[in-house]
Amino acid sequence: MKKINIIVPCYNEEKALPFFYQEITKVIEKLDDVKTEILFIDDGSTDQTLNYIKNLSEKDNKVKYISFSRNFGKEAALLAGLEKSDGDYVTLMDADLQDPPELLLEMWDLIKDGEYDSIGTRRINRKGEPIIRSFCANCFYKLINKMSKVEMISGARDFRIMNRQMVDSIISLKEYNRYSKGLFSFVGFKTKWLEYKNVERVAGETKWSFFKLFKYAIEGIVSFTTIPLVISTFLGLLFFIISFIFVIVIFVKTLIFGDPVSGWPSLACIILFCAGIQLFSLGIIGEYLAKTYLETKNRPVYIIRETNKKSTK
Repeated sequence: MKKINIIVPCYNEEKALPFFYQEITKVIEKLDDVKTEILFIDDGSTDQTLNYIKNLSEKDNKVKYISFSRNFGKEAALLAGLEKSDGDYVTLMDADLQDPPELLLEMWDLIKDGEYDSIGTRRINRKGEPIIRSFCANCFYKLINKMSKVEMISGARDFRIMNRQMVDSIISLKEYNRYSKGLFSFVGFKTKWLEYKNVERVAGETKWSFFKLFKYAIEGIVSFTTIPLVISTFLGLLFFIISFIFVIVIFVKTLIFGDPVSGWPSLACIILFCAGIQLFSLGIIGEYLAKTYLETKNRPVYIIRETNKKSTK
């Protein structure tokens, strides 16, 4: 009998978990001839999330949990779930029901015959989101797909089901700075995409502020392309050429036409503009240096405080 691990990262989701468990239980009951396990990853929650999961595990032997020593972030939670999974197939989904659990039935029907290695999901709209967030998200996907050799599917969610071979390939990528959407695309394999309309979270509040999403977008760009470094070099060369031309123009006007050099406001603007370009370029270089620095430390991506999931390795 095949086994499916359902990985559910949680951070302060005590309000959403009762709704999620109710819905995922209904779905599991409809999965015939399949053994299932729900693995909750408590990412250092400060509310009653862990206690609720522990109570569930005492009532339902399909429920397992891993609790971190602190908040390490969703990427760490996803990695922990993948590394501790032992099923033939692994599903990733959020606890806020923005990933409709009933889609798992269709995903299982599509992957069980072996034609596909992964069934992913993508939103076809962003109804309910702020307009500026939707606009920035669309711009991000257009930008990164132009710069990176790895295709990023617009609207793609972490919600997917993968076979064991694909999961092991993702686990083998030992980088500290992880961007899972990119890693899923990087390893390749045959993937089919299911589309669905955006669903608002059932309870609680989103943990993703605009600043966190912006920072996450930078993580994705830095992790999968070095084009920003090329842009920085190009800008430096471009402004060197422009400044050289300006020197010649000023020299000719002063020496031949006797035109005195004047206009400190324009000079100040030019200096500030060039300084801004320099700082921008240094910022790009700094991002790559910072990522290299973090990688060389070789620190663990996460630390487990407690778990009821027996290791299979």
